[in-house]
Amino acid sequence: MGYNDRFIRASRKEHVDRVPVWYMRQAGRYDPEYRKIKEKYSLLEICKQPELAAEVTMMPVRKLGVDAAILYSDIMNPVASIGVDFDIVANVGPVIHNPIRTAADVERLKPIDVEGDLGHVLETIRILDRELEVPLITFAGAPFTIASYLIEGKPSKTYLKTKALMYGEPAVWHKLMDKLGDMVIAYLRAHMAAGGKAFQLFDSWVGALAPHDFREFVLPVIKRIFAELSDLPQPKIYFPGVSSGELLPELTDLKADVIGVDWRVSLPEARRRLGGKFAVQGNLDPVVLTAPERVIEKHAKDIIDQGLEQPGFVFNLGHGLFPEASLDKLKHLTDFIHHYSLQAIEARDGKEDVSHVSI
Repeated sequence: MGYNDRFIRASRKEHVDRVPVWYMRQAGRYDPEYRKIKEKYSLLEICKQPELAAEVTMMPVRKLGVDAAILYSDIMNPVASIGVDFDIVANVGPVIHNPIRTAADVERLKPIDVEGDLGHVLETIRILDRELEVPLITFAGAPFTIASYLIEGKPSKTYLKTKALMYGEPAVWHKLMDKLGDMVIAYLRAHMAAGGKAFQLFDSWVGALAPHDFREFVLPVIKRIFAELSDLPQPKIYFPGVSSGELLPELTDLKADVIGVDWRVSLPEARRRLGGKFAVQGNLDPVVLTAPERVIEKHAKDIIDQGLEQPGFVFNLGHGLFPEASLDKLKHLTDFIHHYSLQAIEARDGKEDVSHVSI
């Protein structure tokens, strides 16, 4: 079949014959084969074995037929290199053994050594660059989201300690943002040099902030990350996570190509808030995958129709896949997206009626 570059072209607002699709957390516990691997190895142990990490990355590409691979990794991987001691604890998430709470804690963070400490991640990317026939998306956690773990010491729903530092010690906060921004820039630049074809900056929890706080305490470092990586030719995605619709108008000056959207904002409204400057990615509620297939198709059709109103659309979820998702339903959804969007694009160009297209 040759190399499938639909994802790259859609990210650049170029013409595609069908809508490209990939899923956040598409290598995950919904897959029985992956669950068997996790019985033997932890997430971090898999990441440290490039051949195994590459195999896990490729599994959903083969099984689902998605148009891009997402590197099997974790947003916390690079923080070990800057001096943070952590574990990924089952049913909890990242647990930090030396939380960042003071100016001295921030000062002791050291520059990242990607080649020295994270060579296994780069080797995984090199393997995938040789093996894949779809683009490889790599990723990093954005400074606010990483900081929320480093400061709280574990996942939080209130971000009490995080916001207390942000409001109470703004100079310390901005120093932390700068150090984490430096880490992200070096990490992603190394990814692209190793063979990554695009990257996504995950800011999963920044939707917890009011727009004025985002503008003051987070947006400067996000702008710097994308500005300092703007010389790279690969498409660049910013995903501001869940409940972030009110932040979209703040992003119009980013030197990014694609903005990820969660399900609380429609794609037309997201494009309006973004000033029409970016391709958009999203935005199916992952829980829709628990519904009957006809309901999944209805939701997907509505999103595709909205996405195709303007150039530049990548189908995805509004957040990551959950363990209870069905492999069979995901495969069905992927096939439907490809089949329906192919006919919808042909109909748009040739004025055919596809109002009843299904698979």
